[in-house]
Amino acid sequence: MDKKKKIAIIGLKGLPPFGGAANVGDTIIEQLADQFDFTIYATASHTSHKGNYKGANQIVFRRFPIKKLNVFYYYIASAVHALFTRNRYDLVHLHHMDGAFTLLLLRLRYKVIATGHGTPYKNGKWSKMLYPYFKFNEWLQARLSNHLTIVAKFLIPQYQHLLPATKMTYIPNAIIPLAPAQVQLGYDDYILYAAGRIIPTKGLHILLSALHHSQYKGKLIVLGDYNQHKEYSKQLFDLAAGYDVEFKGMIRDKALLNTYVAGAKLFIFPSTLEAMSMMLLEVASLRTPVICSDIVQNTDVFDPDEMLFFRSEDDKDLAAKLDWALDHPEEMKKFAERAWQSLMTKYQAPVIAGQYAALFDRFMTKAG
Repeated sequence: MDKKKKIAIIGLKGLPPFGGAANVGDTIIEQLADQFDFTIYATASHTSHKGNYKGANQIVFRRFPIKKLNVFYYYIASAVHALFTRNRYDLVHLHHMDGAFTLLLLRLRYKVIATGHGTPYKNGKWSKMLYPYFKFNEWLQARLSNHLTIVAKFLIPQYQHLLPATKMTYIPNAIIPLAPAQVQLGYDDYILYAAGRIIPTKGLHILLSALHHSQYKGKLIVLGDYNQHKEYSKQLFDLAAGYDVEFKGMIRDKALLNTYVAGAKLFIFPSTLEAMSMMLLEVASLRTPVICSDIVQNTDVFDPDEMLFFRSEDDKDLAAKLDWALDHPEEMKKFAERAWQSLMTKYQAPVIAGQYAALFDRFMTKAG
């Protein structure tokens, strides 16, 4: 029996996942662990799980004392470790544009497949002063990687001027059908909003503003880390004042998160910027009806008869769609069923993982 090829995974930051890109990588690893020997590079700010993880080996670096520099330290430590390890890898899979500067090191020894998950310089998390840094990383990601995969169709034009079509492949995110935990939440009737990091581009302010125009007076449960921006958090709490809104914080327990999603009568997704949202795929997997913004990143994935779209950033249109959805629960169930069928047809994990496996095999080489 042939020895499994070794692949280093850099950029997921830590598994088990609690973010979109990490969910993508987690699914690929779980599907392909029997075919490849994966080593995952992680940071203690995201996980404490060292050693064996779903058949892969996870190396966890200590977090850097200065929080804002932790991610850069993580990328540098990962690249240096990969470069000088005795157990040479056959390939490196690098996730995220913001770590593309490590290609300057990694390409000294390895072939690298890079995966673009979006445009971080547009999401409002980072200072505008870092725009040149991200654009430079975008250039490095395209020019220095041996092959680039992207998870969303809208990213194709962004890279077309940077590399030939033969060096780029669109591979969407994948989903493994989910199941909720067998627990009682204590809520009988609620609508749900969830995001890992609640930042302006995730659109919670639009949903809270919509409540001011809607007939809905029931409970809204908000899941996610709302402490990312103090000023924005204050805005959210001001908008929620007088309404039945419960901020639960981030739910890291995946089964519990699934339980909240499965129990909601509606899931509201008002994001103004995405790549290809894993959250939408996961909600569809649980057959929960969705109202979401009509940004291209969402309409590329689901059709208008699978999810109820509202005009992005239009709180009044969201309010109207919310009222309609609550008045037409049977129609919304049909939306959810069609979304689930689309999901099972287009985004099943074994199919997507197979595309990555073919790409890995194509670039495997001991010569680097």
